[in-house]
Amino acid sequence: MAGRRKQGKPSLLSKEEGCVTAPWRERIRIALAYPNRYRTGMSNLGFQTLYALFNGTPSFLCERVFLPDPGDEGAFSPGPTPLSSLESGRPLGDFDIVAFSVSFENDYPNILKMLERGRIPLLAAARGERAPLVLGGGISVMLNPEPLAPFFDLFLLGEAEEMVPEFLERYRALHAAGSPRGSMLAEIQRGIEGAYVPECYRVGYGAGQRIDSFQPVDPSFPSRIRVRHVGEIDAFRTHQVVTTPETEFADMFLVEVSRGCYRGCRFCPAGFVYRPARFRTPEALSASLEEGLRRKGRVGLLGTAVSDHPQLAEMCRKTLEAGGTFSIGSLRIDRMSCELAGLLADSGVEMVSLAPEAGSQRLRDVIRKGVTEEQILRAAERLIEKGIVNLRLYFMVGLPTEEEEDVDSIVELTRRIGHHAVKTTKGTRRFRRITLSVNQFIPKPATPFQWLPLADAALVRRRIQKIKRALGKERSVSVIHDLPKWNYVQALLSLGDRRAGEILLAVHANGGNWPQALKQVNVNADFYVYREKNPAEFLPWDFIDHGVSREHLLEECRRAMEAAKGWKSGS
Repeated sequence: MAGRRKQGKPSLLSKEEGCVTAPWRERIRIALAYPNRYRTGMSNLGFQTLYALFNGTPSFLCERVFLPDPGDEGAFSPGPTPLSSLESGRPLGDFDIVAFSVSFENDYPNILKMLERGRIPLLAAARGERAPLVLGGGISVMLNPEPLAPFFDLFLLGEAEEMVPEFLERYRALHAAGSPRGSMLAEIQRGIEGAYVPECYRVGYGAGQRIDSFQPVDPSFPSRIRVRHVGEIDAFRTHQVVTTPETEFADMFLVEVSRGCYRGCRFCPAGFVYRPARFRTPEALSASLEEGLRRKGRVGLLGTAVSDHPQLAEMCRKTLEAGGTFSIGSLRIDRMSCELAGLLADSGVEMVSLAPEAGSQRLRDVIRKGVTEEQILRAAERLIEKGIVNLRLYFMVGLPTEEEEDVDSIVELTRRIGHHAVKTTKGTRRFRRITLSVNQFIPKPATPFQWLPLADAALVRRRIQKIKRALGKERSVSVIHDLPKWNYVQALLSLGDRRAGEILLAVHANGGNWPQALKQVNVNADFYVYREKNPAEFLPWDFIDHGVSREHLLEECRRAMEAAKGWKSGS
């Protein structure tokens, strides 16, 4: 191809099926960036969905870029800089748009690394007319984009399938007209629901570091940004586009079967911002499932509440009858029927994950998990009876109102499940292992617990160690957990405002040294992380309409506290 530079990492491209390559001439070029390694990014169905949307739009060409692997910084270009695309090896500065798909707050520092390696000014205010437009989307920025606001020209907040084509059409018209950068961004802010251009809004701070104003700089801009949701989910196929063995789910083809959740667990943002729950029909999914069986022979059924799908068992059965197998991304304890357990076993599933989240019924009622100990034991029993003898259990520590007895209850419930499993399999098969995954609760925007503080890292560390010690002699139980110090970072980037961007800049300047960065900046990170917020104050993300009212979230928070008090009083 004339004018084309040396392609990016051929060993990766040669293993892919579904990669798109096309001439650059007379096309608008998008670099789709994932702020983590190739293996992680290509395992993300949202990232793959964007790749298909961008490349499926006439006049646009999309190529991918990832954070290089350690020791592999020059893999996508002849030298250590600039960071270049995977498909053609072109540097980020050659693209018209650099679009980041952002799912996790702890990846935020990688965004700055990639911009610098791509020779793009870190601050949006420092970019000239010829610099690419830096665009952001994904669940973490949909909840609260403000810590990243200084670095992005534009965010698209919401579900992509309808919003992205609308944005691309508007961008194409403005690009063809030669609109200056500032005018283009202003027009997008006015005309695209779900678009958020940080420079179009001014934030004011009052006493005690609290936000006292958030105003558009022009009255033609919306005062609140409404998150976009797809109405008719059957109108879109959301499945894996590029298959490669170099991913976390190399043995399967990913298909989204549902979106949203009606359960309303009080700690979970997906149960609030992706409302209402929507389920694709088997007819709408048939083409995706057939393609998955052709490519991989095994399909991964994904969604916020897959096990609530009314035709789940039917789809699983038909997949098996077609000679394929399946895995399910998440399973509700109270949906674990004997039929579903049998289908999982027939599909060759060796381990199933269940999420009690809390050991005590009191705390499960506080977080509105909606399952009882009897249901937990019954789900485990049904799985084991069908030959699935490895279980992964998810629990959280540091939950609101948590006490030592609640931590003890995690240990007790785990032992009961293990003993129940051994008793159930006695004389038939040997139960193998429970893997206990213990993670710290982190308050998230757009949930009833958004006003609550993060539990102290030292306290959480002690409680995790308590669980590990108590279960240390249980031969069939292993405990894994995250690091509390990184939970502090995640909470800061979840709950922070634009001033958290100053911390990110300092972290970048200090080579990722968070303690040093926090000492250097005049921003009190504990203000965001360890402080209980006043229900009347303006939170950094309150300019976003997530589709659920503040009053409803406050009422759910009040009910959680009442549930805790009710157990205390014995009522």
